[in-house]
This record gives sequence, C-alpha cells and structure tokens, in this order.
Amino acid sequence: MTQIVASTLDARWFTTSILGAFAGIALVLAAVGVYGVIAYAVSLRMSEIGIRVALGARRGDVMALVVGHGTRLAAWGIGLGLVGALGLTHLLSSLLFGVSARDPGTLAVIAAILGGVAVAASYIPARRAARVDPMVVLRSDG
Repeated sequence: MTQIVASTLDARWFTTSILGAFAGIALVLAAVGVYGVIAYAVSLRMSEIGIRVALGARRGDVMALVVGHGTRLAAWGIGLGLVGALGLTHLLSSLLFGVSARDPGTLAVIAAILGGVAVAASYIPARRAARVDPMVVLRSDG
C-alpha cells in the first residue's frame, strides 16, 4: 500500500519540486533585477549624490537614500505580486498539501524573503554611492 501511495504522489512531488526550483531561479532573477535597477538609478543620480556629499551629507544618509529607494521599489513589486498571487492561486491549489492556496503565513514569509533580497540587492549600489568623491563627480559633469 505504501508503494502505491508513493507512486501516486511521485508525479505531484516532481511537479512541486520543479516549481520550487523555478521559484528559486525567480528569486535570483529578482535580486539581479533589483540590483540592476538600483545601480542604474545610482549612476544617473551620481551628480546629485556628489552635491549632497559636498554639502555635508553623511555616508549613512546617502546609504539610507539609496536603500530607501530600493525598498520602495520592492514594496510596490511585492504589493502587485501579492495581488497577482491571490488572483492566480486557484491554479496551483491541486499541488498543495497541508496548506491552503491563500495561506497568509506563507504569503507573509515570501513577502519578507523578497523584501530582504531587495534590501540586500540595494546595499551594494548604496555602499558605492556612499563612497563617492564629490570633487571627482562634480568635475566629470562639466
């Protein structure tokens, strides 16, 4: 009987494993995407950041500015993603065991993971922006 139950669940386990792998890949792609967008936004705002530093902004202020921008971007993405997930969960409900398709705990954990990844991806451009030399940046604009 155990073998019959196991063979019945093999196809679902495989499908769930593949979906989990794709979710991991999507998480990595989201991190790379957030990093790319924030790095590009920092490169566009480098003269503004240079002026802020020249006027006395501290490294922490510059880092908070850049990480805050990434966090706001991630919050919008997470919000839209949750709305989309709540709308499409009925398609995956047959693959879930022991948890509902709209489980608030699961959705909260996923949102927290994505938010953490976004903050971590924003940290590298923020650190680079905080180390900007205002004289070099302001000379290169002219």
